[in-house]
Amino acid sequence: MAVSVTFNEDRLAEQAAEAVRSLVADGVHERLSAGDATLWGEEARAEAAVRLGWLTLPLTSRELLPEIGILVERARAQGLDHVVLAGMGGSSLAPEVICASADVPLTVLDTTDPAQVGRALADRLERTVVVVASKSGGTVETDSHRRIYEQAFRDAGIDPAERIVVVTDPGSPLEQSAIEAGYPVILADPNVGGRYSALSAFGLVPSALAGADVLKLLDDAAAVQPLLAQAEGNPGLELGAALGAAALAGRDKLVLEDGLSEINGLPDWIEQLVAESTGKSGKGILPIVGADPTDADDELVAGIDSDGSVTVAGPLGAQFLVWEYATAVAGRVLGIDPFDQPNVTESKENTNRLLAAGELPAGAPALVDGPVEVYGEGLEDAKDLSEVFTRLLRDIPDDGGYLAIMAYLDREAAFDAPVAEGASFEAMTDAWSAADPATLRGLLAVRTDRPVTFGWGPRFLHSTGQYHKGGPQNGVFLQITGAVEADLDVPGKPYTLGRLQLAQALGDQGALTGRARPTVRLHLTDRAAGVARLLAAAREV
Repeated sequence: MAVSVTFNEDRLAEQAAEAVRSLVADGVHERLSAGDATLWGEEARAEAAVRLGWLTLPLTSRELLPEIGILVERARAQGLDHVVLAGMGGSSLAPEVICASADVPLTVLDTTDPAQVGRALADRLERTVVVVASKSGGTVETDSHRRIYEQAFRDAGIDPAERIVVVTDPGSPLEQSAIEAGYPVILADPNVGGRYSALSAFGLVPSALAGADVLKLLDDAAAVQPLLAQAEGNPGLELGAALGAAALAGRDKLVLEDGLSEINGLPDWIEQLVAESTGKSGKGILPIVGADPTDADDELVAGIDSDGSVTVAGPLGAQFLVWEYATAVAGRVLGIDPFDQPNVTESKENTNRLLAAGELPAGAPALVDGPVEVYGEGLEDAKDLSEVFTRLLRDIPDDGGYLAIMAYLDREAAFDAPVAEGASFEAMTDAWSAADPATLRGLLAVRTDRPVTFGWGPRFLHSTGQYHKGGPQNGVFLQITGAVEADLDVPGKPYTLGRLQLAQALGDQGALTGRARPTVRLHLTDRAAGVARLLAAAREV
């Protein structure tokens, strides 16, 4: 079954049809399928020339299956049924969706939170296989996870070479160090960017080890591939034309709704693909995941197997390929390079400088409200946290503005909230919501007619972080950090995970404030009490 794209709104259908006619007149459907690197202009040509390998992955990735099969058989023979994926962005989001949709367990480490990493580390270490996935081979989060697991295996009398599998690009520093350590290495196609790598080794290796049927994933993608060279009945062309045309018409907020289907969590993957590919040069499409649509004029609702302004239906492998094709087409319509990420490195460089400098310059809080310290300019006269929220909401530009909440915390901690034995499902849900900082998004969203997004740090730095800094100058930013109770050393490095986590938050804050983008940081001196105070204050707005 291929992917179908259905327009449920006449205005959008007309805009998309007009854009498709223009694209077909320029031969975009044939040129893109043939890997024409000139489609996005001369400045983008060099980058595009080495970033179009995703177009043929449904075929070329099959060459990896025998090697992956050997890894799977070895893991099964050793009784390794706890698969941990250490990877960020494109190296983690696709496997997370694949495994959730296949209903097979996968522990994803795309965090620097010591509690979250420590919990994974304490879970069945004797039955754990770790996939270390990094395209560049130098991703600081993934490198930290590798070092921590290597030490843990050695301390347990386990040879890391029996438990660690590496996925990286040819020639990366990780490839060389893995060979020296005796780790199995599977090389990915170097002509595929991270966010387009769902059907590459980065998506397939951890998913297969976890038990997903990756051959079916490739088969479903291959089934839709011929359609992407057609002028008519081309779902990627239709979807990309709609996204680009809508954004040019002012509807640049893409609300992603997940329907009831076999696919689970695809919007999180689409968020990175679209935000990081289009959010640059002061332009872009901002995906909004997990929020209800509003009546705002700048929203476009995309339903994944559910009703929306546009509905996209089909199996996961085909969806991956179609959304990648559509994003490349949208870049053409918007006049941007969909393959570079010029602003992602800024926060990384800031983080490295902060770590090298020694003591982190957190500064003095402008306000303290119980277990919450408030950092930000012009807030010294605010009487409490509720007033801080009120001012943030007031500062969101009426013309296309949005609020982004970014939490550098344990994204699984809400499920550790105490629940009475025998409690009802509603009581459990209430307890989790009371302990979940993501609930803050909903509380603030009902108090504004502008979109409110939520991202877990540093996960979002490899996703919407590009849009935050490179997209339109209309965002307002709220960071949440927290005190660390039990930290984890990073072997061989002069920092702990907790220090790295805070440095990442401060580094991104510097990148945002350097662009005069309003940013407030809330630091929870007690995480549980701090989250409770955040939610209470939001209700008081």
